[in-house]
Amino acid sequence: MQKALEMGKKSATGSFQLFIGVAASTIIMAIGTIILARLMTPEEYGLYSIALVPSYMAILFRDWGVNSAITKYVASARAENKEEHAYEIVVSGTLFEAAIGLFLSIILVSLSNFIALTVFQRPEATSLIMITSLTISAGALLTAAQSSFVGFERMELNSLTNICQAVVKTVASPILVFVGYSALGATLGYTISFIAAAIIGLAILYLTAIRRLKRRNPQKISISQTLKKMLRYGVPLSIASIISGFLMQFYAFLMAIYCTDAMIGNYQVATQFATLLTFFTIPISTVMFPVFSKINPQKERELLQTVFTSSVKYAALILVPATMAVMALSKPMISTLFGEKWVYAPFFLTLYVTNNLFVIFGGLIFGNLLAGLGETKTQMKLSLLTLTFGIPLALILIPAMGILGLILVTIIAGIPSTFLGLYWIWKHYKAKADIKSSIKILTSSSIATVATLLTINITKYAYWIELIVGGLTFLIIYLIIAPTIGAINQTDINNLKTMFSGLGLISKLLNIPLSIMGKFSKLYEKSHISNFR
Repeated sequence: MQKALEMGKKSATGSFQLFIGVAASTIIMAIGTIILARLMTPEEYGLYSIALVPSYMAILFRDWGVNSAITKYVASARAENKEEHAYEIVVSGTLFEAAIGLFLSIILVSLSNFIALTVFQRPEATSLIMITSLTISAGALLTAAQSSFVGFERMELNSLTNICQAVVKTVASPILVFVGYSALGATLGYTISFIAAAIIGLAILYLTAIRRLKRRNPQKISISQTLKKMLRYGVPLSIASIISGFLMQFYAFLMAIYCTDAMIGNYQVATQFATLLTFFTIPISTVMFPVFSKINPQKERELLQTVFTSSVKYAALILVPATMAVMALSKPMISTLFGEKWVYAPFFLTLYVTNNLFVIFGGLIFGNLLAGLGETKTQMKLSLLTLTFGIPLALILIPAMGILGLILVTIIAGIPSTFLGLYWIWKHYKAKADIKSSIKILTSSSIATVATLLTINITKYAYWIELIVGGLTFLIIYLIIAPTIGAINQTDINNLKTMFSGLGLISKLLNIPLSIMGKFSKLYEKSHISNFR
């Protein structure tokens, strides 16, 4: 448990650094999105969103698991005190990403006219698709740099590149739209942001890691041998990512065919707002990957079980209430920031974020455990299972129900593979979520949600007032109910305080709600002991 706490403390620091980066970049991009949503009509915003789909699809075939291999093998080399070996991993992986990214950009440019005319039946999208093709090669270099930062556990550098990209996009896109370029301006701003972030990421990677490691490892590196090792690990993981990404883009193609631009615009606004929850999901999932990569499952079975169970519980303590708060406040949130013209977006947002609730079973964590332990073939098989359910469901539900069918497909198709993956982990490593605690976390969040809905229905003032009052109501009720019903106990609170202790002033701020919950937790424990007697 002590080792798990030490890992948790380091993970908490890295998570917070990523949280700052994700939060800052998301807020900055959200500002840009709000401005775009107000400057553009739903039809223009829908066309811009459609133009991004082909590049998203091409990106699926760019990685081949090499970025994940960079993170894993850099983290493993550092855990074994062989950091000098990380040089050939980083260089080989970055060169591979650069070559594949350039090749795919050229392919997309050559197919842009066919996609716009034949697939989307929107000839005006041709030039937009050609411009976004540059994001494939620029994004390849950026992702290679960020994967290296995660492997070295320099999460603050990862955050810096995200913030740089967000700033460029938020400044460039609205200006270009405002001066009259409409969807073309939004597309140009989006593409420029990738190019700028890639240049910054590579420069930082060279100055902080490559130059230093090259001096420690002066001998000639074998790029081909290193890539063989990385591809053996990464290809099954890449196939899993391709399948998952292909499904999302397959859904997007069906959406473009069967849904109106206005409904697509409402859906995009909802998904943009759902990125608020990535404040929590991305830091947690990103940090857990190198953590699991450091654990030897044969020699440290008990540590693996402890880390998995604890990570599921602590992730649920944060993500479940955050998700249900967004569900309860979807209408005042969107109306306050985007205006009232997006009439369908609140409902789409409420339904879309329900997928996050599977974190109570380990849905957010188990994929990183499998990747960290090298079980990439298992991940590939689970993705094939999702594909088996996803394609027929999409062909049935999206033409019949439009955006509603799209959201239902994204939720339902992944359920079988999630629970089968969790069963596989329990069978092989005896690691599982604490279901009793998960149910209590869900219950306390549900009570806070009901109280929030009642409060904002009674308030009936301006949307921004409902948002503030509702948010405070949810927070207060959750802080009281969660420890009162035993969703979090004194041991959890002490562990969290230990994990957050390396954050300086931030740890003191976080100790305030933890101390409040601690008081109610003591009351629950006293009552529980009294009833037991």
